[in-house]
Amino acid sequence: MAGAVSADVVIIGAGAAGMMCAIEAGKRGRNVVLLDHAEKLGEKIRMSGGRRCKFTNIGTRPEHFLSANPDFCRSALARYTPRDFIALVEKHGIAWHEKKLGQLFSDKSAQQIIDMLKTECDDARVQWCMPAKVTSIEKRERFLVAANRGEFDCQSLVIASGGLSIPQIGASPFGYRIAEQFGLKVTQLRPALVGLTFAPETLAQFADLSGVCVDAVVSCNGASFRENLLVTHRGLSGPAILQISSYWRPGLDLSVNLLPDRDAREILGSAQASEKLLANVLGEILPQRFAQRWVESNFENQPVKRFDAARLREIAERLCDWRIRPSGTVGYRKAEVTLGGVDTRELSSKTLEARKQPGLYFIGEVVDVTGHLGGYNFQWAWSSGHAAGQAV
Repeated sequence: MAGAVSADVVIIGAGAAGMMCAIEAGKRGRNVVLLDHAEKLGEKIRMSGGRRCKFTNIGTRPEHFLSANPDFCRSALARYTPRDFIALVEKHGIAWHEKKLGQLFSDKSAQQIIDMLKTECDDARVQWCMPAKVTSIEKRERFLVAANRGEFDCQSLVIASGGLSIPQIGASPFGYRIAEQFGLKVTQLRPALVGLTFAPETLAQFADLSGVCVDAVVSCNGASFRENLLVTHRGLSGPAILQISSYWRPGLDLSVNLLPDRDAREILGSAQASEKLLANVLGEILPQRFAQRWVESNFENQPVKRFDAARLREIAERLCDWRIRPSGTVGYRKAEVTLGGVDTRELSSKTLEARKQPGLYFIGEVVDVTGHLGGYNFQWAWSSGHAAGQAV
């Protein structure tokens, strides 16, 4: 290892989890080198929350995460909570606010969060090496990391390289390949928190409604979310769809309740003698264009009085359980996160260290822990980074 830069800890990936790990390890007096392929620090943080950074969710609980082992995240989340991160934000004088469903945002910009993390790393004497492309990793007595900017040897190696989502800012399978190199299993990967696409014949029914939004409950595979559903030129998106996309699998239908706070039978029953067209009645409680197209695609758009009681019951049931089958997702380019990752059975839930390879750690999105929409994935980054940072 002659000529290599020697460090206690090398962290590959200077995103949310990587920087948090570097801060904690550095505060413990560890000599830390932080490598990243990007020229610009924290690009995924910068993009989040409409560039205001949805930095955590005050209501974070283990049930807000998907994993083959749902209990794996408990330890890290319990030891570094949203309150802990809020305290860090407030220490740096960053104003923040809560939006609906416990989501916390910086008042000004995501850059404030990036600058905060950079300052904390600098205060902990973390050494930066970016942009740097890692070309190989070996384990001898210590880990040897070869990059286009030199070699680094270390006692502890942390992989914080993220998942496959948003490849246009450099996302790659790097972390999964390192896991496999050292004999660790990786679960099936798929895009998550992502828009859904539909077959041409289904899409044709709603293609010209792009931009129309409906408050709905969307259910699939045992999960349900109530938020906005957005019609797009490729299918459906919006918070409700992004949430359910983590649960949807090819071949499954979505069940959509278009009237979550209303009694559809009562609405149609009270209009039973009406001369109004069905689409006009529904257009009083749903977006008019959406109601028109939904009726035309599912029923006859005629005066409500022409429907018999059985047909009105059928319409009411369809409004509360509209079945549609996606054909796929819009893919990793638009996905907020990657579902799946390094199998949690391969890692310590306390330290995130690989059981088969002492000194090797995996944190953040590269691990098979995927949060719901709403700041949960950042909290996993902070919590898992903190957990590893206490151990490396």
